Amino acid sequence: MRTPAGFYSFVPNPLPPALAWSPRLVTLLSEADRALGELAGLGRLLPNSHLLIRPFMHQEAVLSSRIEGTRASLVDLYTYEAAVQLPLLEVPDDVREVRNCVVALEYGLARLAELPVSLRLLCEIHAHLLRGVWGQEWPVGEFRQSPNWIGASTPEDAPYVPPPVPEMHEALDAFEKSLHAPSPLPPLIRLGLIHYQFEAIHPFLDGNGRLGRLLLVLLLCDWKLLPQPLLYLSGYFEAHRGAYYDRLLAVSQHGKWEEWIVFFLGGVVLQARDAIRRIQRMQDLREAYRALVQEERASVRLLQAVDLLFAQPVLTINQVGKALGVNHSMAKRYVQHLEAAGILREVSGRARNRAYRADHVLAAIEELLPAQEGGDTSG
Repeated sequence: MRTPAGFYSFVPNPLPPALAWSPRLVTLLSEADRALGELAGLGRLLPNSHLLIRPFMHQEAVLSSRIEGTRASLVDLYTYEAAVQLPLLEVPDDVREVRNCVVALEYGLARLAELPVSLRLLCEIHAHLLRGVWGQEWPVGEFRQSPNWIGASTPEDAPYVPPPVPEMHEALDAFEKSLHAPSPLPPLIRLGLIHYQFEAIHPFLDGNGRLGRLLLVLLLCDWKLLPQPLLYLSGYFEAHRGAYYDRLLAVSQHGKWEEWIVFFLGGVVLQARDAIRRIQRMQDLREAYRALVQEERASVRLLQAVDLLFAQPVLTINQVGKALGVNHSMAKRYVQHLEAAGILREVSGRARNRAYRADHVLAAIEELLPAQEGGDTSG
């Protein structure tokens, strides 16, 4: 539609669109369902799934933020969390932005116990996502009250201009109704449609991409497709960033729904299989570490310190003591034991408030899939 200001904007039709069920789409949906089912089954069997939730969340925060241009690494994020207790710590904006992504996801998942996925919940999560970071002069936790656009300095030159404010509110109302209305469509197809629709509406002045990707995690858990938040698509989207944006834009410009859904389902397959491999690798690493320290008749607390590394692979002695409920002297003894075993490495170079890192744990979390393994990423 043409706005009063003279430029054109796009107003998406309400969901769902008419989909052509091609053999390619049906086959890939079956493969995605199977991969997600395998991941869900593994998640239900894990005796210590809580150890894996935080690493997956952290990697998602890093990669989702990287799509938007941040340069903070997983090590940067964990190092900041380990050092946040230190006075006069200067935190780069990129690291704070990634940390906010973790906080926003944790908040949203906890809030699901009281509030369904809704516009209200998205606004609450948005407030956590952008609090105290670049762009904070813009309202946080509130839908935009002015136009925005993507990919250019002016709306006249932008490849995509979301709906004007009045039409945006109408689209959001329809969007929320589609979240809660019964649907004959398979859940994974609905997920792909919902992600596109949210990005097309672009209801906030900033943070739409990250929030739209967090929305996928929330729905996977809210719809009971996964018992734990173990599947994240930002790694796939980041590896195929050009195709990701091209597929979304092609829906808006040419109605190419099948190409987007095929791309999306390819990501589900790839990331579900990656999550399974990553979980198995971390489980194997945990068992190897526990076997290593048990050779010396390790205490239960030392085994708990080993487990702590998978949720917090960069830490200080004070954090070990707080997590295990022991005094500083005992926590220091555990850290020294793990350091002597080659499990931890001192990385801060300080005499006090030293930070230690579990390099092999970080490697297991951070390992990325080869880009060429993606499903239908041409174009």
